[in-house]
Amino acid sequence: MASLATNPIQEAHLVKRAPIFLSLLATTALLTACGSSETPAPSASTPATVDALSETPGPIGVPDGMGSPGVGDGEFPRTVGHFGGSTEIPAEPTRIVVIATGQLDAALTLGVVPTGVAYGDGAALIPEYIATEFPQYSDEMAGFVDVGNRQAPNLEAIAALEPDLILANKAGSEENYGTLSAIAPTVLTEGTGVNWKQDFLLLADALGKTEQAQTFLDDFTTRASQLGSQVEPGTTVSFVRFTADRARVFGVPSFAGFIAWDAKLARPESQQFDKTSQDFSEEEIQLANADWVFVGSQDAGPNSRAETYTSNPLWTGMSAATENHIVTVDDDPWYLNAGPTAATLVLDGLTETLTR
Repeated sequence: MASLATNPIQEAHLVKRAPIFLSLLATTALLTACGSSETPAPSASTPATVDALSETPGPIGVPDGMGSPGVGDGEFPRTVGHFGGSTEIPAEPTRIVVIATGQLDAALTLGVVPTGVAYGDGAALIPEYIATEFPQYSDEMAGFVDVGNRQAPNLEAIAALEPDLILANKAGSEENYGTLSAIAPTVLTEGTGVNWKQDFLLLADALGKTEQAQTFLDDFTTRASQLGSQVEPGTTVSFVRFTADRARVFGVPSFAGFIAWDAKLARPESQQFDKTSQDFSEEEIQLANADWVFVGSQDAGPNSRAETYTSNPLWTGMSAATENHIVTVDDDPWYLNAGPTAATLVLDGLTETLTR
């Protein structure tokens, strides 16, 4: 049996559970809710090819008309335009619920500790990388209230917390926006990994910490550029993820893809498509190949999809495999939590691997 990779960087996973409270569901029927905009499943056909090093794959600032232009950091009340509309936040929030992927990461990066937290599919309430990177908040994190799965949060548990700010993604919470807004001021970021910089800035605006977030992003971009200057031109990187039922390669407009773009790292032609990701079969394993392959997996145990693919002779025969250039990475920061500290860990991993 072939191992998933030969150069481990990190691994993850913790535990979860959920509380309950009064019913607030009757509110939902009385409020307007729009259709959800989940990230579409990748097409089986090959998507349109893009130039991996040309146009920015994702937004780097808050869209016009959003945020709270002209309102300084720390100033409240503030009215924040966002992907669900416009929300007034009367005072600096102290009881915050975060629902979306990466928002726990983003809040903690800004020094803000939420009260209620949702978890992602197959993930812990507190991802291991979060516990590792923010030990100063370990006591507060032990008291987090579980508000359910990010795709179907427990509205009663959220209401019971009496929050003064709810943060969520349009991609996963658009249908619940009316109900959430009835509970507390609610701000929707856009969601999906390629929007991580824009979403970080919008979340920071709601917290009154835009300058801090922008400084973080400026420093991140500088570090990424420094990495690119140290890597031999043309060196390609591949991003691969295995779940229980899917094997995917990630394109330029993805979380890891955007970070690679910041560093001006080349991508194999098979991953220069204008989509977050594309499924690949065992017969198409060569689509995963590059000079370096970074692999995340929800499950790499016996009989898992990861084990099946990575023991296939087509995998073990890839040039990356024969050259010992397949790297196992922590699935949470690389492929699940599109937050600023996760982005830092991805950049650290790329730097450690490509500059040694």
